[in-house]
Amino acid sequence: MSDIQVVATTPFDDQRPGTSGLRKKVDVFRQPPYLENFVQAIFDTRPDLAGGVLALGGDGRFYNREAIQVILRMAAANGVSRVLVGQGGLLSTPAMSHIIRKHKPRGGIILSASHNPGGPDGDFGIKFNTENGGPAPETVTEAIYARTRGIDAYRTLTTADVDIDTPGDRTLAQMTVTVIDPVDDYAELMQELFDFDRIHQLFNSGAFRMAFDAMHAITGPYAARIIEEMLGAEPGTVLNGKPLEDFGGGHPDPNLAHAPHLVEMTTGDTGLDFAAASDGDGDRNMIIGRDTFVTPSDSLAIMAANAHLIPGYRDGVRGVARSMPTSQAVDRVAEFLGVDCFETPTGWKFFGNLLDARRITLSGEESFGTGSDHVREKDGLWAVLFWLNLLAVKNQSVAEIVHAHWASFGRNYYTRHDYEGVDTEGARHLVEGLRAQLDSLPGQELDGRRVAYADDFSYTDPVDNSVSGRQGIRIGFEDGARIVFRLSGTGTQGATLRVYLESYEADPDRQHRPVNEVMDPLVALAEKLADIQGHTGRSSPDVVT
Repeated sequence: MSDIQVVATTPFDDQRPGTSGLRKKVDVFRQPPYLENFVQAIFDTRPDLAGGVLALGGDGRFYNREAIQVILRMAAANGVSRVLVGQGGLLSTPAMSHIIRKHKPRGGIILSASHNPGGPDGDFGIKFNTENGGPAPETVTEAIYARTRGIDAYRTLTTADVDIDTPGDRTLAQMTVTVIDPVDDYAELMQELFDFDRIHQLFNSGAFRMAFDAMHAITGPYAARIIEEMLGAEPGTVLNGKPLEDFGGGHPDPNLAHAPHLVEMTTGDTGLDFAAASDGDGDRNMIIGRDTFVTPSDSLAIMAANAHLIPGYRDGVRGVARSMPTSQAVDRVAEFLGVDCFETPTGWKFFGNLLDARRITLSGEESFGTGSDHVREKDGLWAVLFWLNLLAVKNQSVAEIVHAHWASFGRNYYTRHDYEGVDTEGARHLVEGLRAQLDSLPGQELDGRRVAYADDFSYTDPVDNSVSGRQGIRIGFEDGARIVFRLSGTGTQGATLRVYLESYEADPDRQHRPVNEVMDPLVALAEKLADIQGHTGRSSPDVVT
């Protein structure tokens, strides 16, 4: 292999992966050898990839195809024997997880910045998934980061680009590149989990209308194949189904701020019965019924309570897990079912150990992510199919299902306020100010609410006993209300402050009030307690979900 090049390089000091890999602006990744350094660090810290199989794909955003070629040449130069790459360089994140679990490569590289904007001025990202199909744990990501700090060379080939658009095998030096249909394996798995005949009958009844917005992102081909072709939904049910490098100029984040048209489409007597959306890499979901937005926290709880009605979960759930900022709605379902409920830090990798140890069946987070033991990532389209199967079985509307759940378990009013791109120092001082108050808050009465506990959340993994500290500040009240403050690791500019607020209501007669009416006093308390405006200069959040 005389065409192998060993290229001298120097480290970058900003390549520590966050909760979902390494995310930066496209321009950062395009400066040589930024991508090369990080990829070589993966190969250097994962020697088992030499002589083994690697899976590779991404969400199709700008720079995806170019990065695929860089990684293929480096994989060949580092002794990988075969790479499974999605046709066109495309693979949704949950599909990648399934491919790893089904075909048993030694890991996978996913190219995505998830729900972040794309295009030349947008974001790009890369992460490594391990053999279980899930995001690399902190031991692996920290090893990769440590290697980036000392890297002095990377290995590549001097070859032309590989054809990644035609299915089949081709050779790159001594390595085989196998281009696979990105949808086939995933669609087959969905057929195993859900009652496709029952959902088809729902579409065929003529009494059910829906829309799925792929947001010009990765789920377009998956949704078109499954929802329209296999389940028989009307052509045109899938909106914005063609993946585009800039996501059509939109923001591929399925929430009320970035998909308000779906709310409009489901409003009033003539509105659609159901609408849903997924994000850039296909792992998030938004569920809307007629005049009914389903919060991700409620969606997880409803799934857990009704899982036994779905073929793939007919035996019920072994346990459930939620990220710490997610509302406590699922906790009450778990208590009713007599199963464990785990509260974990934000980041899907924390669910992986619980899933592998068979401690849980379902897991979710308030940032529009839900999943199960079928893969080791959250899965947006899977969640939509779960809801479609549930609607078909129960023969009820989304609103009827949600209201019945509240009547049984109580309602967790919930909202999240995001302050994006705030000054990093200001955000740090805000958090430090809150930490300084934690010891004195319990027992205090704040705006009529007595504080039951206040802490900086720390998690001890029950499987491997690893400890993750300083995961977000929790302030809980005796009436069941809760405020959580957390700095997010998914942005690429400044800091993102997320404030999560929930208020519990057991009385069915008080479960249908406007969210703002219920939450505004708690919002005001949170703003005052943290002095958000003083530390950030912001009088209001950028996004409210």
